[in-house]
Amino acid sequence: MSEANRVEVLLPLLLSRLARTGASVRLEVAAPVTQRRVLEALEETFPALGGTTRDRATGQRRAYLRLFACGEDWSDRPLDDELPEAVANGREPYMIVGAMSGG
Repeated sequence: MSEANRVEVLLPLLLSRLARTGASVRLEVAAPVTQRRVLEALEETFPALGGTTRDRATGQRRAYLRLFACGEDWSDRPLDDELPEAVANGREPYMIVGAMSGG
């Protein structure tokens, strides 16, 4: 059985309201901690968020969300890449940030 990690996830206001939680949540995520596993744990813990971070059909990140780990933009990295150890052990948050387009 895989070891579980406590990962802190920071949510944008609209997602935190939809989940009826605060801006920060802690999730149990099985090792190895990847973006996919964090997002799956988020949707399992807060079913109201199902389909809000990833397209239900393709599993790909929603276009207007950006994903950050240790101050770096991870949005375009493969979802199965392992997140930094500081995120996996809860020292640094995994951030979901709403993006905008236009001027």
